[in-house]
Amino acid sequence: MKQNKPKMVFILGPTGVGKSEFAARLAKKIKGEIISCDSMQVYKGMKVLSQYPPPKLLAAVPHHLVGILKPSEEWSAADFVKAAKKTADDIILRGKIPVITGGTGLYARAFIEGLFPSPPKDEKFRKKIYKEAEKSGSAKIYDKLKKIDPVYAAKIHPNDVRRIVRALEVYKLTGRPISAQHPETKGLRGEYDISVFILNRKREELYDRINRRVDEMFDAGLVREVEKLGRGRLSKTAKAVLGYKEVSDYIDGRITLSVAKDFLKMNTRRYAKRQLTWFRREKSAKWVDADTRINKILKSQNLER
Repeated sequence: MKQNKPKMVFILGPTGVGKSEFAARLAKKIKGEIISCDSMQVYKGMKVLSQYPPPKLLAAVPHHLVGILKPSEEWSAADFVKAAKKTADDIILRGKIPVITGGTGLYARAFIEGLFPSPPKDEKFRKKIYKEAEKSGSAKIYDKLKKIDPVYAAKIHPNDVRRIVRALEVYKLTGRPISAQHPETKGLRGEYDISVFILNRKREELYDRINRRVDEMFDAGLVREVEKLGRGRLSKTAKAVLGYKEVSDYIDGRITLSVAKDFLKMNTRRYAKRQLTWFRREKSAKWVDADTRINKILKSQNLER
């Protein structure tokens, strides 16, 4: 008799769309536990910056990979995949369903599709390319990537220096473009019964929610949180969190509080737009309105328990 594959549910979408609430309601219905797929919520001391799920949701449903890492530590897609896989398997062993939710599309894709066997780092080469990017701009190193791997170059932003550097490094170390190595990866699909949902709202509604949330973040102590973080050492990953630069510029007197708020609203809206562009590439995902009734999702994917 053929055994059913264990179920796993992904609730993805742009920042501000309402993923945390939706995922928590779904998890309660299906006896699930939530794994955060957010590259910044993993850090301690970023409760406001990374918008941890509110206390009532954390109390209602078990959450994993939230606030577990020091801001001085690096965190990558590979780190996430390793931790998420271990956590998901533990949830399944306890008879529950893993509900993976967040807006970091790269992490979700890496988890679902898998990561290719990564070659070791070449710190000397990395420093050289980073210096080149600082001196001549990211466009120059992006052009190099387009020549050796146009397929991968088309998938990433021309200003995404970190991924450009890694792709160039992989080519130097292996002699093969990173896009040619992706098909060799092993993901989740053969092992689990996966459902992927991408939440969305009307653009004006989403942007309005983002603007209001930024105001709420400042009211909730965003400036104090950034001041505290600024007194310690931040990893490159942690420093990339939205809001850190905008608020730091205000703290250092380079811009006013009002301008900092406006910049953060604008940059968050732009980030949401980039997220939506990324998620549109997910062919197997089902797009749903964020206000869709949970029961409708349960019936459509045979998730009722």
